[in-house]
Amino acid sequence: MAPETSAHPTLTPPQEDDGFDRLRLLRSRRVGPATFRRLIAEHGTARAALAALPEVAKAAGVTDYKICPEGVITAELNAGRAAGARLLHDTDPAYPADLRKIDDRPPMLWCLGKSSLLSRHMIALVGARNASSLGTRMTKQLANELAEAGFVVVSGLARGVDAAAHTAALTGGTIAVQAGGVDVIYPAENTDLAHDIAKTGLRLTEMPMGLQPQARHFPARNRIIAGLSRAVVVVEAAAKSGSLITARNALDMHRDVLAVPGHPFDARAGGCNMLIRDGALLVRSAADVIEALGDPVAPELPLAEPAKPAPRPLRDVAALHDKILSRLGPSPMAEEQLIRDLSVAPTHVAPALVDLELQGKIARQAGGLLARVV
Repeated sequence: MAPETSAHPTLTPPQEDDGFDRLRLLRSRRVGPATFRRLIAEHGTARAALAALPEVAKAAGVTDYKICPEGVITAELNAGRAAGARLLHDTDPAYPADLRKIDDRPPMLWCLGKSSLLSRHMIALVGARNASSLGTRMTKQLANELAEAGFVVVSGLARGVDAAAHTAALTGGTIAVQAGGVDVIYPAENTDLAHDIAKTGLRLTEMPMGLQPQARHFPARNRIIAGLSRAVVVVEAAAKSGSLITARNALDMHRDVLAVPGHPFDARAGGCNMLIRDGALLVRSAADVIEALGDPVAPELPLAEPAKPAPRPLRDVAALHDKILSRLGPSPMAEEQLIRDLSVAPTHVAPALVDLELQGKIARQAGGLLARVV
């Protein structure tokens, strides 16, 4: 296993025991990424933070707190060595730059395969596990053409769209973000694919070695997929799906969200059509993605800056919805007056009003009047 690195801002490589202590701190109960960084900042070293942790927990109302046993960390490090995995800290120069920008980035990642891929521009392809035949074909075409253009394709190693994306991008470079341990392949049907990815691409996770994935682990995995990527492309997704969680994560991180449209009668297209309605870029081919994001090999490209004017981002749409609702009450108001008060172009207000009306949050009345439903 490659040498571990420290969270020291100068990127100075830590002593071996400090790397051990840092992992022990992270694996201790109730210590997530934000708490980990706060404890390091307050106490200077992982060892000092570990010493203070029981008192910190007690002050928070947690009695009889015990930090993670040393034997657990020894076993995890040994398992990582046995698997040929590398433990990458968030201040290591090899840690992906875009992922480092998010507030809840993983302090450490287990990596298996070619970690050099982390220095390249990445695009996430996500979608339905029960992908249609057309959805699978579209995914493969997108993944293959994006890989040929120089992008690394990121997905979650699930069945359906994820598996199709990884398979098509194997030769060009693909990264699989896992919900469990990097040595635990889920689902089992993707075992051969996972082995192929470890040879020509990269598998990574923030979870401990040997951890079997559970439902609560997948949203955390999705934030990493979004954080690694300059953009998230949703190929097929129902109106309520994990893929939309990934899209929302990308939006919160100021990354581009793109979607492939589908037939209105197909439930697997409901989420994609909704994203497009709310401002996501419509994708017909890889050319649409490349045109929006620019050249993947050009240095110093601004993150998430489209090459041409794009529809209003989803976050702007959500903000406009809130602004409209704050202006309206049970007493009717003229639509023209509302638009004047908002100081927003009518072309942007009109679709937002339709959305809110369909959601049952506002009601139209005779004479062009609007009222909030309470």
